Amino acid sequence: MGLRTFKNGVHPFEGKELSKEKPVQELLPKGELVFPVSQHIGAPAKPVVKVGDTVLRGQVIAEAGGFVSAPIHSSVSGVVKKIEPRRVPVGDLVNSIVIESDGEMKEVEYQETANVSLLSKEEIIEKVKNAGVVGMGGAGFPTHVKLSPKEPGKIEYIIANCAECEPYLTSDYRRMMENPEQLVEGMKIVLQLFPQAKGIFGVENNKKDCIEKLEAIVKDDPRLEVAELMTKYPQGGERQLIYAVTGRSINSAMLPADAGCIVDNVETLVAIYNAVKLGKPVMNRIFTVTGDAVSDPRNFYVCTGTNYQEILDAAGGCKTQPEKMIAGGPMMGFALFGLDIPATKTSSALLCMTKDEVAASAPTPCINCGRCVDACPELLIPSRLAKFSDHGDKETFEKWNGMECVECGSCSFICPARRQLAQSIKTMKKNILADRRKK
Repeated sequence: MGLRTFKNGVHPFEGKELSKEKPVQELLPKGELVFPVSQHIGAPAKPVVKVGDTVLRGQVIAEAGGFVSAPIHSSVSGVVKKIEPRRVPVGDLVNSIVIESDGEMKEVEYQETANVSLLSKEEIIEKVKNAGVVGMGGAGFPTHVKLSPKEPGKIEYIIANCAECEPYLTSDYRRMMENPEQLVEGMKIVLQLFPQAKGIFGVENNKKDCIEKLEAIVKDDPRLEVAELMTKYPQGGERQLIYAVTGRSINSAMLPADAGCIVDNVETLVAIYNAVKLGKPVMNRIFTVTGDAVSDPRNFYVCTGTNYQEILDAAGGCKTQPEKMIAGGPMMGFALFGLDIPATKTSSALLCMTKDEVAASAPTPCINCGRCVDACPELLIPSRLAKFSDHGDKETFEKWNGMECVECGSCSFICPARRQLAQSIKTMKKNILADRRKK
């Protein structure tokens, strides 16, 4: 069978060799940790602690603010010092709980489940909800909501997003290499909720070793399969992954569930296992520190709330002053102006680059070469959409299906004129969505 893939896409420099072979190292935080109450899509969590309170690792410090929300747990034991707005990786100021760690890591008592197969569907979803599990690939959508579709009987595929197509990032790779059993067990727990569904692990073929490990574990289970995907960006995009694995298409007006699918990231499925089997909330995640400016690129098991600067220091800091720092990967990450920000549930990486190639390349006029069209995974015409955006033409932008853009950045990457097509399209999408909310 040929490699599964989607239409169009690009092949950026991978850069994964910098940290790929570095086993995950636990990083214990020092001093102050910051816990933003918005680490997910939906209503912010509501603090349930006050300044001066003593907290334990694993204790709820903010409860869910609604159905589409998620609680926040302390990843250390210590004392609540402040509750105030703090900067987060995307640049926003978010109300945050600041805890001074006592360095002792005293924990609450977790309730482990002896036999997960005996749990009801409601009990599984409640455990996932109480543990604060969200989409840890970056989206941050509360997982208990995703696992509660309107018509659960129509779900046919649970897809594990193991592609990790974003250049430089290796956190999912290390998780698959070091804890594949936990990933598979997380998938089995989700399959308990959907008896008609099949579990598929979608892995790009630049991770042959991960494919072999997962295939060895699932070979005797008829409900589990490993799908070998073509290495191409954005193979890990939700719509592209669903198309590659099932041949089904969705658009901006649909949810994966409308196509009979549920998609979860590697780290999310491991978090589901920790929540349901071990009774542990989301307090840690694997975090990649990489880039040609980093002294010792590597992967860390970090506590949520840990300062980015502290994580970088653990990797030996930078050997040269970076011109560009990015939270996440180079294609869809967020440029940073400083590192006084906390790692959250959705933080996957810090990328430090010696040169800022984007800033060094001044955009020139469009030459109508059509490369952005050939690259777009949604079969759009990015150059036209960017033009409509630059002229403030919302009506024509929507008419030309601009809202279908998945903001992958493939068009900007491939453009020989170095035009910031994706940025223009993103801006227009935000403006249109803001107008819709007003109405």
